[in-house]
Amino acid sequence: MELRQIQAFLAVADELHFGRAAAKLHIAQSPLSQMIRALEKDLGVELFVRTTRSVQLSAAGSALLGPARIIEAQTHAARVVTRATAAGETGIVRIGFGGASGYVALSALTREMAEQYPGIHLDLRPQTYSGEVVTLLDDGAIDMGIVALPVEPDLSTVTVRTEGLVVALPDAHRLATQERVSVADLLDEPFVVYPSAHGSKVRDATFALCSAAGFVPQIAREAPDPYSLLALVGVGIGVAVVVEATTHITVDGVTYRPIDGAVPELRIALAWRTDRMSPAVGRVVDVVRQGNAGLAC
Repeated sequence: MELRQIQAFLAVADELHFGRAAAKLHIAQSPLSQMIRALEKDLGVELFVRTTRSVQLSAAGSALLGPARIIEAQTHAARVVTRATAAGETGIVRIGFGGASGYVALSALTREMAEQYPGIHLDLRPQTYSGEVVTLLDDGAIDMGIVALPVEPDLSTVTVRTEGLVVALPDAHRLATQERVSVADLLDEPFVVYPSAHGSKVRDATFALCSAAGFVPQIAREAPDPYSLLALVGVGIGVAVVVEATTHITVDGVTYRPIDGAVPELRIALAWRTDRMSPAVGRVVDVVRQGNAGLAC
């Protein structure tokens, strides 16, 4: 049974006239008759009762009508889906992200994608930090990810934010009343940081700042995400260096203060493998580059 035979059968069933059915299909009547006979031979039944004056569906033809329409509808749906996917109008894009910068950037991106490309689903994978993103992109486990620049040259990137660094302190901390805090002031403080296995650039920046001030931070606890990290700060477990986007998160018992001195900024970007850029990933990149949601910097 071939699709063109199903289409021929439906045309004749709708018109109950071989001439009109042939015209509907834009073919001659002879090949249409041949397709119907071939289908009947394949099924081992007569689908139409033919006389010199009329064409009617047989009992077997009536039984085939419903399944044939389902096949036609599914074929049409398959064409629509594959063409839309090839055009980047539908699909699934898996995005790994971690930290407050990722939450802020992807919140805006998700809203904009829903408006412009509702057929593209963003499968967001939280608690995935820069180092993990690079590994997962290489393995094909995700399609895109939030990273702190720079990254390896075989990844393409588009910047979504530029982040300064601040310190999160317990409300009752001795430094919470100061307008600004120097890194040297944190010499004897316990720190809450992201796990080393995550490859977090904020963790790296914390150690770099402390090293420049002449000490190694004392790690009290590690936290897998910004909400857990701030909760630990709020109950007095320690202090934490965080990106400015974190200040959008309100947690009881936490105060944010700028860090005094020359504090480096982190450029946050959306990254993907250049050799695995699907049409749907291309649409995401287009939306970010347009900056319609204030994403691109």
